[in-house]
Amino acid sequence: MEQRISAFEKAQGALQAMFGLGKYLAKGSIEKSLLHLIEFRVSQINGCAYCLDMHSKDLRAEGETEQRLYVLDAWREAPFYTDRERAALAWAEAVTLVTEGHVPDEVYEEAKKQFSEQELIDLTMAVVTINSWNRLNIAFRTEAGSYQPGQFASFAAN
Repeated sequence: MEQRISAFEKAQGALQAMFGLGKYLAKGSIEKSLLHLIEFRVSQINGCAYCLDMHSKDLRAEGETEQRLYVLDAWREAPFYTDRERAALAWAEAVTLVTEGHVPDEVYEEAKKQFSEQELIDLTMAVVTINSWNRLNIAFRTEAGSYQPGQFASFAAN
């Protein structure tokens, strides 16, 4: 598969706006490890190879276990995710798959038990952001494999 367009080279203005969301989230209320877990799960749903490569590497660099990464697609049946992670994963899936029944009330109620209103807004912004990155990378066939952990950390700084 050949890359169609390098958005990183040809869309700096648009990407600066996207990186602005990353800056917001880096200073936000959701812990970094949970953000990366959500980014990885949403990228699984969307089938974004570039983002799966990126977020798996970032998660592993931060100490995430291979077991939790390998089983993430079946998190509902696995015993090693916290209630907070489960609520975030259910929320991320519902927001990502919004055309499949919108975001059910029961998912919202579970999320409200684990997250403050501000955290729920930040979590939703994280889901919106990774869905946008997935769509850019899939549409332009951004090649996976070369990402190094923390490679884009400077874009989230300041």
